[in-house]
Amino acid sequence: MIGTKITEARKKKNLSQAQLAQQLFISPQAVGKWERGESMPDIITLNHLAEILDVDLNYFSESMPSQTRELTPFEPLIKPTDELPAENQVKKLSWDMSDGNWLDADFSGLKNLQEKFSSSNMQHCLFIGSELSGLLLKGNNVDSCNFSNSDLSKSHIQNSNLLSNSFKDCSLKEAEFSKSYINGCDFSGADLTGLKLLKSNHADACNFSNSDISNSHMLNSSIANSIFKNCSLKEAEFSKTHIDSCDFSDTNFTGIVFKSGAFLSNAIVNAVWNRSSFIGTRIEELLFEGALEDCYFENCGFKKVTFQNTRLTNTFFKNNSLKRVSFVNCQSDRMTYEFLKGGKVDLTGITVFEV
Repeated sequence: MIGTKITEARKKKNLSQAQLAQQLFISPQAVGKWERGESMPDIITLNHLAEILDVDLNYFSESMPSQTRELTPFEPLIKPTDELPAENQVKKLSWDMSDGNWLDADFSGLKNLQEKFSSSNMQHCLFIGSELSGLLLKGNNVDSCNFSNSDLSKSHIQNSNLLSNSFKDCSLKEAEFSKSYINGCDFSGADLTGLKLLKSNHADACNFSNSDISNSHMLNSSIANSIFKNCSLKEAEFSKTHIDSCDFSDTNFTGIVFKSGAFLSNAIVNAVWNRSSFIGTRIEELLFEGALEDCYFENCGFKKVTFQNTRLTNTFFKNNSLKRVSFVNCQSDRMTYEFLKGGKVDLTGITVFEV
């Protein structure tokens, strides 16, 4: 029972329920419910528990073997059809590797896995060039695995912990992530069109360089310290999402919408801004350069924002406080100039050009 094991490991570390809860940033009541068997922590929390209590992740579950299962001639993963009863030979053979502990395994080139790895612990495994479309990872711990050149389109990753994995040149079209922690993963060159980050995902220190993330939807998520160099974010939508300290150099933001979130301390050198919208967004410590055309800022909070050597065309500022915005050596059309004038901007750094 997981609750009993948590209790034993906690007591060995001389921690009270309250002290353990404090380190996990949860309530002592939640720890009590685990130990009484009234509820269970998810895989991400179990991973943190293992670190705090100085135990292996497998300690919490007898259903997880301590090492990868060896296949022998006497116990094949898939039995030949000639060993099956005649009445069963017409049935499709299946196998299931969920709830397992897979270490240093090579699954490269596999097909049609779908739900067969759910609730598994996977470390240092290879899935290179695999056909994994529709894969469901639910409650997984995936660490240092290589999914390069694989098809993960329309996959669903839920309540999972993804650490230092490679998804280089993958297809993750229309994939959906929810309530997952993604750290140090490489998505460079990946096809992420239609990607959905939903329901409290946290992505940190990831590399999305040269990837296509157009038509994606990010909701209630946090993205920090990540690289998006030379990406396409065309027609993407970020809603209630916090984006901090990321590098968006040479990224195409055409048609993007930022709504009710935060866009803080990001590098946006040589970015393309066309039909880009910020609505109810906190914008801080940013330097806009180059051309902004048909862009829209409404009900935004600005702090330490500078437009420098910027050409503003048909760009709309509505209900914004612009006192903390600086304009240096900028040009604007007449309509944009009037919007800025209404926002009580220091206009000395702006000249008007005729369209």
